[in-house]
Amino acid sequence: MKPVRRLYWWREVLITLVLYQVYSAIRNVSEGSLATAYRHATQLMEWQSALGINHEETLQDWALNSRPLIIFMNYIYGSLHFIVTAGAVIFLYRRWPGDYPRWRNTLALTTVLALIGFIFWPLMPPRLLYTAGEGSYGFVDTLARYPTFWSFDSGAINKISNQYAAMPSLHFGWALFCAGALAPRLRHVWARVAAALYPVLTLAAIVLTGNHFFLDAAGGAVVFLAGYGLARRLTRPGPVLTDEPPPDAADGEGPRTPPRPGPPASLST
Repeated sequence: MKPVRRLYWWREVLITLVLYQVYSAIRNVSEGSLATAYRHATQLMEWQSALGINHEETLQDWALNSRPLIIFMNYIYGSLHFIVTAGAVIFLYRRWPGDYPRWRNTLALTTVLALIGFIFWPLMPPRLLYTAGEGSYGFVDTLARYPTFWSFDSGAINKISNQYAAMPSLHFGWALFCAGALAPRLRHVWARVAAALYPVLTLAAIVLTGNHFFLDAAGGAVVFLAGYGLARRLTRPGPVLTDEPPPDAADGEGPRTPPRPGPPASLST
């Protein structure tokens, strides 16, 4: 019988915070040059044209006719990326502890693999193509022009964010993680359908806001599938507990049954 592993929520949170800080530091200090990022963007658009999928500008032009749609996509892009992912991790930890280690490792490995892409293939997103001073592009940075929680042009975000960390799209990779983790495990049909369609909503958001090309999303799918495959091979199998055992069960005998009360004592005269 395989030994039981015990997980502690505070340790999982601490590890997550440390790893994310390390990831952010590496990601944000490895920004490539403008010329390299622009060259990669033009190469990618040529590949997309050959595949017949270079339509991001046309789709954004259509979406810009609806201000409510663009604002909605801004909030989807700027908030759900973290909220839904964190919710999926907490759901797995609390409700599916046996599956949690494999999916936690999937998320971590997906993120690490994406970091490799950010370092070695900096890519200018569509919204920044105008900064190269070459060509004629009509992309709009919707996060900067329309209401949202934040934008890349804000002072703090602009200083700490790697603007060319676009290939692969971690938004899309994490969305696939959420769909894979949630869709088979949710109770209600409508919730399963919503989880399964979440990557589609994310794809619409990253394209219509001018933050990614379609091939960025394909890259996100690749790193997710690779991360999932590696996690299946590397995660140690066996039962998992996420709660402290009852004090009476600590000796392995299980909870003790309280003694049954006997008959009432006779009254003395």
